[in-house]
Amino acid sequence: MSTPQRSVAKPSGSGRSFSSFMQRLGDGAASFGIRWIPDPFALAVILTLMVFGAALAFTPHGPVELIDQWYGGFWRLLTFAMQMVLIVVTGFGLATAPSMQRALRWVASLPRSRTGAIVVTALAGSILSFLHWGVGLIVSAFLAREVARYARDNGLAVHFPLLAAAAYGGGVISQTGLTSSGALLVNTPGHFLESSIGLIPLSETIFQPYNLIFVLLTVVVTPLLLALLHPSPATTVVYAGQDDDDSVEEPLSDEERRLPANRVNRSRVLCWAIALAGLFFVVRYILAEGLLGLDLNVLNFGFLMLGLLMHGSLGNYSRAIMRASSAAGGIILQFPFYAGILGLMAGSGLFSMIADWFVSISTPDTFPLYSMISAALVNFAVPSGGGQWAVQGPIATAAALQLGLPAHLAVMSVMMGDQLTNLAQPFWLLPILGVTGLKAGQVMGYTILLMFVVFIINAACLLWLV
Repeated sequence: MSTPQRSVAKPSGSGRSFSSFMQRLGDGAASFGIRWIPDPFALAVILTLMVFGAALAFTPHGPVELIDQWYGGFWRLLTFAMQMVLIVVTGFGLATAPSMQRALRWVASLPRSRTGAIVVTALAGSILSFLHWGVGLIVSAFLAREVARYARDNGLAVHFPLLAAAAYGGGVISQTGLTSSGALLVNTPGHFLESSIGLIPLSETIFQPYNLIFVLLTVVVTPLLLALLHPSPATTVVYAGQDDDDSVEEPLSDEERRLPANRVNRSRVLCWAIALAGLFFVVRYILAEGLLGLDLNVLNFGFLMLGLLMHGSLGNYSRAIMRASSAAGGIILQFPFYAGILGLMAGSGLFSMIADWFVSISTPDTFPLYSMISAALVNFAVPSGGGQWAVQGPIATAAALQLGLPAHLAVMSVMMGDQLTNLAQPFWLLPILGVTGLKAGQVMGYTILLMFVVFIINAACLLWLV
């Protein structure tokens, strides 16, 4: 775990008023985050109490009934919670594979300025998050740390919390990418809305023009905005951690290597046999269903097997996953609390009240925007794309059909809202904090500013391109 330190570099005077304004804006955002944003678990408890109070005030349910609904919600999403944990740990397993580590060090060596460091980190986070949000979340965290190491060792004063914000901010397109929870769920046979909307292929959700243009604009704007927010060299916090070895190779003596148990643990034959069998299934599945037919389980399975293959032994991969468990620890602790909040909101009717109000003021032209805003607000209490879709999906799709709109608008507007306020909700920031050793407040001031800019892009696409 790293310990940031302040750079001793002297400020470089910039006479440009716009640059000075953006720098002051970034400093203000950082100060706000450090002063006002609590630890993620504290925020989960505060949100629980706020939702409980709102349900008590605005619904006919009493406190005893609400407590029962809260407890019931704790265990409603265990399957999905396990899928989320697997996404994080399999992403962690890929990031610590030797070949991936070499690739990260190569990418980290590309920037030649602090602006380049921020841009490269954010672009990599965006591209990876579009392909697979779990891999993007974890690999970009390791990349931010590698970029920070390289910059420090080569005399570049790059603000480490801003690098972490770039890694996390790149994920603002994750739910409009190939692993969008809602888009994958409605493309999975047997999903809970199949009787009303049928199966919706990814060509009608993720690959809609309004979504692709939103993704492209966001990928361009995110790194440029964050680079402009870089503080002056005098207040820059550089990476001060040790050059940690991310290798999971177990050091053994020659005698220990010859022991039968260790020969099994290190066997490439066993590792490759199971990994190639698993990847054979994934390839066969893609050939039969197409790349756009991938669902969450197949993606998790594929990345698990790919990680095994890249590590080359069962023992190495097992140690990588054990190390990954610390990055998933915050999710394991907090996911039941957010599931409890979901139980409160769904059981009390509070969720339906919020969604129904937005539906009631919607027209065919404004529905996508209002659906996105309602999802963004609910995401503060339920930061799970799949969990949120489970409750908001029936309301959003019914409203879309009633207004004569295609169901894909309901899916993508909810997913856009869900991912937007992830920038102001530290739940999915937990793995990055675990890798970087930073606190939520050091990072989230920057991502909250980014959230307002992305909202403008989002609203424009939904109002003018749909």
